[in-house]
Amino acid sequence: MAAQVFAAIDVGSFELEMGIYELSGKNGIRKLDHIRHVIALGRDTYNTGKISYEMTEELCQVLEDFTGIMKTYGAAEYRAYATSALREAKNSQIVLEQIRVRTGLTVRVISNSEQRFLGYKAIAVADEEFDSNIRQGTAILDVGFGSMQISLFDKNLLISTLNLPLGVLRIRGTVSALNTTVDRSKQIIGEMVESEFATYKKMYLKDREIKHLIGVGENILYLFRYENGGQPLRWVTRDQFDRLYDELAQMNEFEIEERFGVSREYAALLLPSAVIYKKFLELTGAEMIWIPGIRLCEGIVAEYAAERKFIKFKHNFNNDIISTSRNMAKRYKCLTAHSGMVEEFVLQMFDAMKRYHGLGARERLLLQIAVILHDCGKFVSVRNANECAYRLIMATEIIGLSHLEREIIANVVRYNIRDFEYDMIQLETEGTLSLGKNGKQEDVRLLIAKLTALLRQANSMDRSHCSKLAGCKMAVKENQLVVTTDSSEDISLEAASFEQKASFFEEIFGIRPVLKKKRSR
Repeated sequence: MAAQVFAAIDVGSFELEMGIYELSGKNGIRKLDHIRHVIALGRDTYNTGKISYEMTEELCQVLEDFTGIMKTYGAAEYRAYATSALREAKNSQIVLEQIRVRTGLTVRVISNSEQRFLGYKAIAVADEEFDSNIRQGTAILDVGFGSMQISLFDKNLLISTLNLPLGVLRIRGTVSALNTTVDRSKQIIGEMVESEFATYKKMYLKDREIKHLIGVGENILYLFRYENGGQPLRWVTRDQFDRLYDELAQMNEFEIEERFGVSREYAALLLPSAVIYKKFLELTGAEMIWIPGIRLCEGIVAEYAAERKFIKFKHNFNNDIISTSRNMAKRYKCLTAHSGMVEEFVLQMFDAMKRYHGLGARERLLLQIAVILHDCGKFVSVRNANECAYRLIMATEIIGLSHLEREIIANVVRYNIRDFEYDMIQLETEGTLSLGKNGKQEDVRLLIAKLTALLRQANSMDRSHCSKLAGCKMAVKENQLVVTTDSSEDISLEAASFEQKASFFEEIFGIRPVLKKKRSR
Protein backbone atom coordinates (compact mmCIF):
# COMPACT_ATOMS: atom_id res chain seq x y z
CA MET A 1 0.00 0.00 0.00
CA ALA A 2 1.44 3.36 -1.07
CA ALA A 3 2.22 5.96 1.58
CA GLN A 4 -0.30 8.77 2.06
CA VAL A 5 -0.10 12.20 3.71
CA PHE A 6 -3.05 12.99 5.98
CA ALA A 7 -3.99 16.10 7.99
CA ALA A 8 -5.89 16.00 11.29
CA ILE A 9 -7.39 19.26 12.55
CA ASP A 10 -8.75 19.87 16.05
CA VAL A 11 -10.92 22.96 16.50
CA GLY A 12 -10.74 22.95 20.29
CA SER A 13 -12.05 25.16 23.05
CA PHE A 14 -8.71 26.85 23.65
CA GLU A 15 -6.51 25.92 20.72
CA LEU A 16 -6.52 25.12 17.03
CA GLU A 17 -4.21 22.24 16.23
CA MET A 18 -3.21 20.47 13.06
CA GLY A 19 -1.11 17.35 12.74
CA ILE A 20 0.41 16.31 9.42
CA TYR A 21 1.07 12.57 9.19
CA GLU A 22 2.51 10.08 6.74
CA LEU A 23 0.60 6.79 6.66
CA SER A 24 1.97 3.57 5.26
CA GLY A 25 1.36 -0.12 5.67
CA LYS A 26 5.02 -0.65 6.58
CA ASN A 27 5.57 2.16 9.11
CA GLY A 28 2.03 2.86 10.27
CA ILE A 29 1.66 6.47 11.43
CA ARG A 30 4.58 8.91 11.28
CA LYS A 31 4.16 12.52 12.38
CA LEU A 32 5.61 15.07 9.94
CA ASP A 33 4.51 18.32 11.59
CA HIS A 34 2.36 19.73 14.38
CA ILE A 35 0.97 23.28 14.40
CA ARG A 36 -0.82 25.00 17.27
CA HIS A 37 -2.58 28.33 17.62
CA VAL A 38 -4.06 29.52 20.93
CA ILE A 39 -7.60 30.86 20.48
CA ALA A 40 -10.07 30.78 23.35
CA LEU A 41 -13.27 29.88 21.50
CA GLY A 42 -14.60 28.33 24.67
CA ARG A 43 -14.36 31.59 26.57
CA ASP A 44 -16.91 33.13 24.20
CA THR A 45 -19.19 30.08 24.24
CA TYR A 46 -19.15 29.46 27.98
CA ASN A 47 -19.59 33.16 28.86
CA THR A 48 -22.03 34.40 26.19
CA GLY A 49 -23.33 31.27 24.47
CA LYS A 50 -22.00 32.45 21.09
CA ILE A 51 -18.72 32.77 19.24
CA SER A 52 -18.05 36.43 18.48
CA TYR A 53 -17.44 37.96 15.05
CA GLU A 54 -13.84 38.77 15.99
CA MET A 55 -13.18 35.21 17.13
CA THR A 56 -14.74 33.82 13.92
CA GLU A 57 -12.47 36.06 11.86
CA GLU A 58 -9.38 34.78 13.64
CA LEU A 59 -10.61 31.19 13.42
CA CYS A 60 -11.12 31.40 9.64
CA GLN A 61 -7.76 33.09 9.10
CA VAL A 62 -5.85 30.40 11.00
CA LEU A 63 -7.72 27.58 9.27
CA GLU A 64 -6.96 29.20 5.92
CA ASP A 65 -3.29 29.13 6.90
CA PHE A 66 -3.70 25.47 7.81
CA THR A 67 -5.00 24.68 4.32
CA GLY A 68 -1.88 26.27 2.84
CA ILE A 69 0.34 24.07 5.02
CA MET A 70 -1.68 21.00 4.02
CA LYS A 71 -1.07 21.77 0.34
CA THR A 72 2.66 22.25 0.99
CA TYR A 73 2.85 18.73 2.41
CA GLY A 74 0.61 17.31 -0.30
CA ALA A 75 -2.02 16.05 2.14
CA ALA A 76 -4.43 13.93 0.10
CA GLU A 77 -7.08 13.69 2.83
CA TYR A 78 -8.02 15.53 6.01
CA ARG A 79 -10.50 15.40 8.87
CA ALA A 80 -11.40 18.48 10.86
CA TYR A 81 -13.31 17.98 14.12
CA ALA A 82 -14.71 20.58 16.51
CA THR A 83 -15.46 19.92 20.18
CA SER A 84 -17.42 21.59 22.99
CA ALA A 85 -16.84 25.27 22.11
CA LEU A 86 -18.62 24.86 18.77
CA ARG A 87 -20.87 22.07 20.02
CA GLU A 88 -22.42 24.37 22.62
CA ALA A 89 -22.36 27.66 20.67
CA LYS A 90 -25.80 28.87 19.59
CA ASN A 91 -24.37 30.19 16.33
CA SER A 92 -22.30 27.09 15.51
CA GLN A 93 -23.97 26.51 12.13
CA ILE A 94 -23.18 30.07 11.05
CA VAL A 95 -19.55 29.72 12.12
CA LEU A 96 -19.21 26.34 10.35
CA GLU A 97 -20.62 27.83 7.14
CA GLN A 98 -18.20 30.75 7.37
CA ILE A 99 -15.33 28.28 7.68
CA ARG A 100 -16.54 26.27 4.68
CA VAL A 101 -17.01 29.30 2.42
CA ARG A 102 -13.78 31.06 3.36
CA THR A 103 -11.37 28.13 3.74
CA GLY A 104 -12.93 25.24 1.84
CA LEU A 105 -12.71 23.07 4.97
CA THR A 106 -15.68 21.06 6.19
CA VAL A 107 -15.53 20.92 9.98
CA ARG A 108 -17.57 18.25 11.73
CA VAL A 109 -18.80 18.88 15.28
CA ILE A 110 -18.36 15.66 17.24
CA SER A 111 -20.16 14.62 20.40
CA ASN A 112 -18.38 14.35 23.71
CA SER A 113 -18.49 10.54 23.57
CA GLU A 114 -16.93 10.52 20.09
CA GLN A 115 -14.23 12.93 21.26
CA ARG A 116 -13.26 10.75 24.23
CA PHE A 117 -13.39 7.60 22.10
CA LEU A 118 -10.82 9.12 19.74
CA GLY A 119 -8.63 9.71 22.78
CA TYR A 120 -8.79 6.01 23.70
CA LYS A 121 -7.80 5.04 20.16
CA ALA A 122 -4.83 7.39 20.34
CA ILE A 123 -3.75 5.82 23.64
CA ALA A 124 -4.07 2.34 22.17
CA VAL A 125 -1.79 3.34 19.27
CA ALA A 126 0.71 5.00 21.63
CA ASP A 127 0.86 1.99 23.96
CA GLU A 128 1.42 -1.48 22.52
CA GLU A 129 0.63 -2.91 25.96
CA PHE A 130 -2.66 -1.01 26.28
CA ASP A 131 -4.69 -4.16 26.95
CA SER A 132 -2.38 -5.38 29.71
CA ASN A 133 -2.18 -1.89 31.23
CA ILE A 134 -5.96 -1.72 31.66
CA ARG A 135 -6.30 -5.25 32.97
CA GLN A 136 -6.58 -4.11 36.60
CA GLY A 137 -8.45 -1.08 37.93
CA THR A 138 -7.48 1.74 35.60
CA ALA A 139 -9.04 5.18 35.25
CA ILE A 140 -8.55 7.50 32.29
CA LEU A 141 -8.85 11.09 33.41
CA ASP A 142 -9.34 13.38 30.42
CA VAL A 143 -9.31 16.96 31.71
CA GLY A 144 -10.35 19.34 28.94
CA PHE A 145 -11.14 23.00 28.67
CA GLY A 146 -14.92 22.61 28.67
CA SER A 147 -15.38 19.43 30.72
CA MET A 148 -13.63 16.35 32.02
CA GLN A 149 -14.26 12.66 31.44
CA ILE A 150 -13.63 9.83 33.91
CA SER A 151 -13.57 6.36 32.39
CA LEU A 152 -12.98 3.18 34.36
CA PHE A 153 -11.45 0.04 32.84
CA ASP A 154 -11.22 -3.40 34.39
CA LYS A 155 -10.31 -6.77 32.86
CA ASN A 156 -9.56 -5.10 29.51
CA LEU A 157 -13.04 -3.59 29.25
CA LEU A 158 -14.51 -0.15 29.70
CA ILE A 159 -17.02 -0.50 32.51
CA SER A 160 -18.21 3.07 33.05
CA THR A 161 -17.67 6.61 31.86
CA LEU A 162 -18.99 9.95 33.01
CA ASN A 163 -18.62 13.52 31.82
CA LEU A 164 -18.42 16.22 34.50
CA PRO A 165 -18.68 20.02 34.01
CA LEU A 166 -15.17 20.55 35.36
CA GLY A 167 -13.35 21.91 32.34
CA VAL A 168 -10.47 24.18 33.34
CA LEU A 169 -11.73 27.09 31.22
CA ARG A 170 -15.15 26.92 32.90
CA ILE A 171 -13.59 26.69 36.36
CA ARG A 172 -11.26 29.58 35.63
CA GLY A 173 -14.19 31.70 34.47
CA THR A 174 -16.07 31.05 37.70
CA VAL A 175 -13.10 31.76 39.96
CA SER A 176 -11.85 34.86 38.12
CA ALA A 177 -15.25 36.49 38.55
CA LEU A 178 -14.75 36.27 42.33
CA ASN A 179 -11.54 38.37 42.25
CA THR A 180 -9.88 36.57 45.15
CA THR A 181 -6.38 35.50 46.29
CA VAL A 182 -4.41 32.51 44.99
CA ASP A 183 -4.92 30.56 48.23
CA ARG A 184 -8.63 31.27 48.24
CA SER A 185 -8.89 30.38 44.54
CA LYS A 186 -7.26 27.02 45.25
CA GLN A 187 -9.77 26.40 48.05
CA ILE A 188 -12.77 27.37 45.91
CA ILE A 189 -11.62 25.15 43.03
CA GLY A 190 -11.12 22.30 45.51
CA GLU A 191 -14.66 22.73 46.81
CA MET A 192 -16.11 22.70 43.28
CA VAL A 193 -14.21 19.54 42.37
CA GLU A 194 -14.96 17.72 45.63
CA SER A 195 -18.70 18.31 45.32
CA GLU A 196 -18.74 16.68 41.86
CA PHE A 197 -16.44 13.83 42.91
CA ALA A 198 -18.56 12.99 45.96
CA THR A 199 -21.52 12.11 43.74
CA TYR A 200 -19.28 10.26 41.31
CA LYS A 201 -17.81 8.12 44.09
CA LYS A 202 -21.26 7.03 45.31
CA MET A 203 -22.42 6.07 41.83
CA TYR A 204 -19.36 4.50 40.25
CA LEU A 205 -16.49 3.77 42.64
CA LYS A 206 -18.00 2.18 45.72
CA ASP A 207 -15.49 -0.57 46.61
CA ARG A 208 -13.71 -0.48 43.25
CA GLU A 209 -9.92 -0.20 43.51
CA ILE A 210 -8.10 2.11 41.10
CA LYS A 211 -4.42 1.22 40.78
CA HIS A 212 -3.43 3.19 37.70
CA LEU A 213 -4.38 6.59 36.34
CA ILE A 214 -3.91 7.64 32.71
CA GLY A 215 -3.76 11.41 32.30
CA VAL A 216 -5.05 12.78 29.01
CA GLY A 217 -5.43 16.34 27.75
CA GLU A 218 -3.29 19.38 27.07
CA ASN A 219 -3.09 20.46 30.71
CA ILE A 220 -1.32 17.39 32.10
CA LEU A 221 1.16 17.60 29.21
CA TYR A 222 2.20 21.12 30.19
CA LEU A 223 2.45 20.34 33.88
CA PHE A 224 5.17 17.73 33.38
CA ARG A 225 6.82 18.57 30.07
CA TYR A 226 10.07 19.90 31.61
CA GLU A 227 10.36 17.59 34.63
CA ASN A 228 12.71 14.97 33.15
CA GLY A 229 15.83 17.02 32.52
CA GLY A 230 13.90 19.28 30.18
CA GLN A 231 11.99 16.35 28.64
CA PRO A 232 8.37 15.34 29.32
CA LEU A 233 7.70 12.80 32.05
CA ARG A 234 5.76 9.73 30.93
CA TRP A 235 5.25 8.23 34.39
CA VAL A 236 4.58 10.37 37.46
CA THR A 237 4.53 8.94 40.98
CA ARG A 238 2.20 10.25 43.65
CA ASP A 239 5.14 11.86 45.47
CA GLN A 240 6.33 13.61 42.31
CA PHE A 241 2.87 14.96 41.67
CA ASP A 242 2.44 16.19 45.24
CA ARG A 243 5.78 18.04 45.11
CA LEU A 244 4.87 19.78 41.88
CA TYR A 245 1.39 20.59 43.15
CA ASP A 246 2.76 22.20 46.32
CA GLU A 247 5.14 24.29 44.19
CA LEU A 248 2.42 25.33 41.74
CA ALA A 249 -0.04 26.24 44.49
CA GLN A 250 2.32 28.95 45.78
CA MET A 251 2.81 30.66 42.40
CA ASN A 252 1.01 33.58 40.81
CA GLU A 253 0.19 33.54 37.10
CA PHE A 254 3.38 35.34 36.09
CA GLU A 255 5.51 32.78 37.95
CA ILE A 256 3.54 29.89 36.39
CA GLU A 257 4.12 31.42 32.96
CA GLU A 258 7.89 31.49 33.55
CA ARG A 259 8.14 28.11 35.27
CA PHE A 260 6.09 26.09 32.77
CA GLY A 261 6.85 28.01 29.58
CA VAL A 262 3.23 28.83 28.73
CA SER A 263 1.35 31.99 27.77
CA ARG A 264 -0.23 34.14 30.47
CA GLU A 265 -3.70 33.02 29.41
CA TYR A 266 -2.71 29.35 29.62
CA ALA A 267 -0.94 29.86 32.94
CA ALA A 268 -4.30 30.64 34.55
CA LEU A 269 -5.56 27.17 33.60
CA LEU A 270 -2.82 25.00 35.11
CA LEU A 271 -3.89 25.39 38.75
CA PRO A 272 -7.48 24.19 38.11
CA SER A 273 -6.06 21.20 36.22
CA ALA A 274 -3.64 20.33 39.03
CA VAL A 275 -6.41 20.58 41.64
CA ILE A 276 -8.58 18.16 39.67
CA TYR A 277 -5.77 15.57 39.50
CA LYS A 278 -4.90 16.12 43.15
CA LYS A 279 -8.46 15.51 44.30
CA PHE A 280 -8.86 12.43 42.09
CA LEU A 281 -5.66 10.91 43.42
CA GLU A 282 -6.94 11.47 46.95
CA LEU A 283 -10.32 9.99 46.01
CA THR A 284 -8.94 6.79 44.51
CA GLY A 285 -5.60 6.31 46.24
CA ALA A 286 -3.89 5.72 42.88
CA GLU A 287 -0.11 5.94 43.20
CA MET A 288 0.97 6.39 39.59
CA ILE A 289 -0.07 8.52 36.61
CA TRP A 290 0.85 7.52 33.07
CA ILE A 291 0.98 10.44 30.63
CA PRO A 292 0.89 9.04 27.07
CA GLY A 293 1.27 12.51 25.56
CA ILE A 294 -1.58 12.18 23.08
CA ARG A 295 -3.79 14.89 21.64
CA LEU A 296 -7.07 14.73 19.76
CA CYS A 297 -5.19 14.93 16.44
CA GLU A 298 -3.54 11.60 17.29
CA GLY A 299 -6.98 10.09 17.80
CA ILE A 300 -8.25 11.48 14.49
CA VAL A 301 -5.36 10.04 12.51
CA ALA A 302 -5.59 6.71 14.38
CA GLU A 303 -9.27 6.41 13.45
CA TYR A 304 -8.56 7.26 9.79
CA ALA A 305 -5.52 4.96 9.57
CA ALA A 306 -7.49 2.01 10.99
CA GLU A 307 -10.34 2.59 8.54
CA ARG A 308 -7.90 2.64 5.61
CA LYS A 309 -6.08 -0.49 6.88
CA PHE A 310 -2.75 1.28 7.53
CA ILE A 311 -2.90 0.06 11.14
CA LYS A 312 -4.85 -2.51 13.10
CA PHE A 313 -5.92 -2.02 16.70
CA LYS A 314 -5.10 -4.85 19.08
CA HIS A 315 -7.82 -3.66 21.44
CA ASN A 316 -11.46 -4.44 20.53
CA PHE A 317 -13.30 -1.14 21.03
CA ASN A 318 -16.71 -2.60 20.16
CA ASN A 319 -16.38 -4.75 23.27
CA ASP A 320 -15.99 -1.54 25.29
CA ILE A 321 -19.24 -0.17 23.86
CA ILE A 322 -21.06 -3.40 24.68
CA SER A 323 -19.50 -3.59 28.15
CA THR A 324 -20.56 -0.03 28.98
CA SER A 325 -24.10 -0.82 27.80
CA ARG A 326 -24.24 -3.95 29.95
CA ASN A 327 -23.13 -2.00 33.01
CA MET A 328 -25.81 0.60 32.31
CA ALA A 329 -28.40 -2.19 32.05
CA LYS A 330 -27.16 -3.63 35.35
CA ARG A 331 -27.50 -0.21 37.02
CA TYR A 332 -31.16 -0.08 35.96
CA LYS A 333 -31.90 -3.66 37.05
CA CYS A 334 -32.65 -5.06 33.60
CA LEU A 335 -33.65 -8.71 33.46
CA THR A 336 -30.32 -10.12 32.31
CA ALA A 337 -31.57 -13.65 31.51
CA HIS A 338 -34.40 -12.31 29.35
CA SER A 339 -32.19 -9.68 27.66
CA GLY A 340 -29.54 -12.32 26.99
CA MET A 341 -32.10 -14.58 25.34
CA VAL A 342 -33.53 -11.78 23.19
CA GLU A 343 -30.00 -10.71 22.27
CA GLU A 344 -29.25 -14.24 21.05
CA PHE A 345 -32.47 -14.32 19.02
CA VAL A 346 -32.08 -10.88 17.46
CA LEU A 347 -28.48 -11.40 16.32
CA GLN A 348 -29.39 -14.76 14.82
CA MET A 349 -32.34 -13.10 13.08
CA PHE A 350 -30.17 -10.21 11.82
CA ASP A 351 -27.65 -12.62 10.32
CA ALA A 352 -30.34 -14.75 8.69
CA MET A 353 -31.92 -11.65 7.10
CA LYS A 354 -28.74 -10.06 5.69
CA ARG A 355 -29.88 -10.19 2.07
CA TYR A 356 -33.15 -8.47 2.93
CA HIS A 357 -32.26 -5.68 5.35
CA GLY A 358 -29.03 -4.45 3.68
CA LEU A 359 -27.45 -3.47 6.99
CA GLY A 360 -23.87 -3.89 8.17
CA ALA A 361 -21.74 -4.53 11.23
CA ARG A 362 -22.29 -1.08 12.76
CA GLU A 363 -26.07 -1.38 12.55
CA ARG A 364 -25.80 -4.86 14.09
CA LEU A 365 -23.95 -3.32 17.02
CA LEU A 366 -26.64 -0.65 17.50
CA LEU A 367 -29.31 -3.35 17.47
CA GLN A 368 -27.41 -5.38 20.05
CA ILE A 369 -27.17 -2.36 22.36
CA ALA A 370 -30.89 -1.64 21.91
CA VAL A 371 -31.65 -5.19 23.09
CA ILE A 372 -29.34 -4.88 26.09
CA LEU A 373 -31.08 -1.65 27.16
CA HIS A 374 -34.67 -2.32 26.05
CA ASP A 375 -35.94 -2.99 29.59
CA CYS A 376 -34.12 -0.19 31.43
CA GLY A 377 -37.20 2.09 31.56
CA LYS A 378 -38.95 -0.29 33.99
CA PHE A 379 -36.52 0.93 36.64
CA VAL A 380 -38.47 4.22 36.59
CA SER A 381 -41.96 3.16 35.52
CA VAL A 382 -43.43 -0.16 34.44
CA ARG A 383 -46.51 1.56 32.98
CA ASN A 384 -44.50 4.02 30.87
CA ALA A 385 -41.34 1.95 30.45
CA ASN A 386 -40.63 2.74 26.79
CA GLU A 387 -40.70 6.52 27.25
CA CYS A 388 -38.59 6.28 30.41
CA ALA A 389 -36.09 4.07 28.59
CA TYR A 390 -35.88 6.62 25.77
CA ARG A 391 -35.06 9.40 28.22
CA LEU A 392 -32.53 7.33 30.17
CA ILE A 393 -30.65 6.35 27.01
CA MET A 394 -30.68 9.93 25.69
CA ALA A 395 -29.36 11.19 29.02
CA THR A 396 -26.55 8.62 29.27
CA GLU A 397 -23.36 8.83 27.24
CA ILE A 398 -22.08 5.62 25.72
CA ILE A 399 -18.47 6.09 24.71
CA GLY A 400 -17.89 5.18 21.08
CA LEU A 401 -21.37 6.14 19.90
CA SER A 402 -22.27 9.46 18.35
CA HIS A 403 -25.24 11.40 19.66
CA LEU A 404 -27.22 10.37 16.57
CA GLU A 405 -26.40 6.70 17.05
CA ARG A 406 -27.58 6.93 20.66
CA GLU A 407 -30.74 8.62 19.41
CA ILE A 408 -31.33 5.74 16.98
CA ILE A 409 -31.01 3.22 19.83
CA ALA A 410 -33.32 5.27 22.07
CA ASN A 411 -36.00 5.39 19.39
CA VAL A 412 -35.76 1.67 18.65
CA VAL A 413 -36.33 0.97 22.34
CA ARG A 414 -39.15 3.53 22.49
CA TYR A 415 -41.05 1.96 19.57
CA ASN A 416 -40.51 -1.59 20.76
CA ILE A 417 -43.85 -1.39 22.61
CA ARG A 418 -45.47 1.58 20.89
CA ASP A 419 -47.16 1.97 17.50
CA PHE A 420 -44.54 2.96 14.95
CA GLU A 421 -45.21 6.38 13.44
CA TYR A 422 -42.89 7.12 10.53
CA ASP A 423 -43.71 10.82 10.33
CA MET A 424 -43.69 11.41 14.08
CA ILE A 425 -40.04 10.55 14.74
CA GLN A 426 -38.37 13.87 15.38
CA LEU A 427 -34.61 13.57 15.56
CA GLU A 428 -32.62 16.04 17.63
CA THR A 429 -29.48 15.49 15.58
CA GLU A 430 -29.00 16.76 12.07
CA GLY A 431 -25.94 16.01 9.97
CA THR A 432 -24.24 13.08 8.38
CA LEU A 433 -24.47 9.50 9.46
CA SER A 434 -21.99 6.82 8.46
CA LEU A 435 -24.88 4.38 8.35
CA GLY A 436 -27.44 4.01 5.61
CA LYS A 437 -27.27 5.96 2.35
CA ASN A 438 -26.44 9.59 2.97
CA GLY A 439 -27.40 10.42 6.50
CA LYS A 440 -30.67 12.20 5.70
CA GLN A 441 -33.40 11.96 8.31
CA GLU A 442 -35.51 9.77 6.00
CA ASP A 443 -32.71 7.21 5.93
CA VAL A 444 -32.31 7.35 9.69
CA ARG A 445 -36.06 6.83 10.19
CA LEU A 446 -35.95 3.82 7.87
CA LEU A 447 -33.02 2.40 9.85
CA ILE A 448 -34.97 2.88 13.10
CA ALA A 449 -37.94 1.05 11.53
CA LYS A 450 -35.77 -1.90 10.49
CA LEU A 451 -34.08 -2.26 13.86
CA THR A 452 -37.42 -1.86 15.66
CA ALA A 453 -39.00 -4.66 13.60
CA LEU A 454 -36.10 -6.98 14.43
CA LEU A 455 -36.20 -6.13 18.15
CA ARG A 456 -39.99 -6.57 18.37
CA GLN A 457 -39.92 -9.97 16.68
CA ALA A 458 -37.02 -11.26 18.77
CA ASN A 459 -38.60 -9.91 21.97
CA SER A 460 -41.83 -11.77 21.21
CA MET A 461 -39.90 -15.04 21.19
CA ASP A 462 -39.29 -14.79 24.94
CA ARG A 463 -42.69 -13.41 25.92
CA SER A 464 -42.87 -15.57 29.05
CA HIS A 465 -39.25 -14.76 30.03
CA CYS A 466 -38.71 -18.51 30.38
CA SER A 467 -36.34 -19.08 27.42
CA LYS A 468 -38.68 -21.68 25.93
CA LEU A 469 -37.36 -21.15 22.39
CA ALA A 470 -33.68 -21.45 23.30
CA GLY A 471 -31.72 -23.29 20.64
CA CYS A 472 -34.20 -22.55 17.84
CA LYS A 473 -33.06 -22.37 14.19
CA MET A 474 -33.77 -19.56 11.71
CA ALA A 475 -33.66 -19.49 7.91
CA VAL A 476 -35.34 -17.57 5.10
CA LYS A 477 -37.33 -19.88 2.81
CA GLU A 478 -39.81 -18.86 0.09
CA ASN A 479 -40.29 -15.30 1.40
CA GLN A 480 -40.69 -16.49 4.98
CA LEU A 481 -38.38 -16.23 7.96
CA VAL A 482 -38.90 -19.69 9.38
CA VAL A 483 -38.11 -20.08 13.06
CA THR A 484 -38.03 -23.75 14.02
CA THR A 485 -38.03 -25.04 17.58
CA ASP A 486 -38.10 -28.53 19.11
CA SER A 487 -39.09 -27.22 22.53
CA SER A 488 -41.12 -29.66 24.60
CA GLU A 489 -42.74 -26.82 26.55
CA ASP A 490 -46.02 -25.04 25.95
CA ILE A 491 -45.13 -22.09 23.69
CA SER A 492 -48.67 -20.76 23.22
CA LEU A 493 -47.82 -17.36 24.69
CA GLU A 494 -44.74 -16.99 22.51
CA ALA A 495 -46.61 -18.14 19.41
CA ALA A 496 -49.40 -15.60 19.94
CA SER A 497 -46.93 -12.76 20.53
CA PHE A 498 -44.82 -13.84 17.55
CA GLU A 499 -47.83 -13.74 15.22
CA GLN A 500 -48.93 -10.38 16.61
CA LYS A 501 -45.57 -8.79 15.70
CA ALA A 502 -45.27 -10.52 12.32
CA SER A 503 -47.30 -7.97 10.31
CA PHE A 504 -44.97 -5.06 11.08
CA PHE A 505 -41.93 -7.21 10.31
CA GLU A 506 -43.44 -8.19 6.94
CA GLU A 507 -44.33 -4.55 6.23
CA ILE A 508 -40.70 -3.48 6.72
CA PHE A 509 -38.85 -6.37 5.04
CA GLY A 510 -41.38 -8.04 2.75
CA ILE A 511 -40.65 -11.31 4.56
CA ARG A 512 -43.22 -13.03 6.80
CA PRO A 513 -41.86 -14.53 10.04
CA VAL A 514 -43.31 -17.96 10.83
CA LEU A 515 -42.83 -19.96 14.03
CA LYS A 516 -42.85 -23.74 13.62
CA LYS A 517 -42.66 -26.35 16.34
CA LYS A 518 -41.37 -29.80 15.49
CA ARG A 519 -43.62 -32.59 16.58
CA SER A 520 -42.25 -34.57 19.47
CA ARG A 521 -41.77 -38.24 18.78
